[in-house]
Amino acid sequence: MVVKRSKKTVKKKTAAPVSAPAKKRVKKVIGWREWVWLPDLDVGRIKAKIDTGARTSALHADRITPFTKDGVMHVRFFVHPLQRQKKVEHTCVAAVIDHRAVTDSGGKAELRYVIRTSLKLGLRRWPIELTLTNRDQMGFRMLIGREALRRRYLVDTGRSFIARRKKKAAVAVRE
Repeated sequence: MVVKRSKKTVKKKTAAPVSAPAKKRVKKVIGWREWVWLPDLDVGRIKAKIDTGARTSALHADRITPFTKDGVMHVRFFVHPLQRQKKVEHTCVAAVIDHRAVTDSGGKAELRYVIRTSLKLGLRRWPIELTLTNRDQMGFRMLIGREALRRRYLVDTGRSFIARRKKKAAVAVRE
C-alpha cells in the first residue's frame, strides 16, 4: 500500500498474514520398560528397557555371522526374545548399515554391527537403528535409546508396560 504525503512517497508497512498455528503432535507417555515388536525381523514381543541415557538402541544377538550378498554386507544372527530361555529362538538376517564403536555403561568400547529395522511399540511403528551385541548378562534383551524415541514419546520413569497394542472395546452387559 502506498500513501502519498506532500511530495514524498512512503511505503506503509503491513503486518504479515497470520498463518494457522503449527499442529503440535501430542507425545504419548510410555513406561521405563515396555513390550516391543520387531516386525521386519519377524520377532515378536520382547521386553525392552527404555533408556534415555543411551543414544543408540541395542538388541541381544547370538552367533552373529557377517556375509556378503549381492555386494552388500549382511549379518545373520539369532535372537532369544525371552530372558533366560534358549528354547525360543529366531534366525534373523539384515543388511549392515554401519560398524561403529559403542561405549557401554561401564565405559568399555565395543565394535558393533548396526542394522536398520522397524520397531513397533503400542500402535506405532517406525524405523530405528539397532546395534547387535551380547546382552546375556543384562536384565533386558533389548534397550531402546533416545534416538529411537526422539519426538515420539515421553518416558514416565515410575510406570511400566503402559503402551497398549489395541484399545479394548467396551462391552455392554445386558441382563
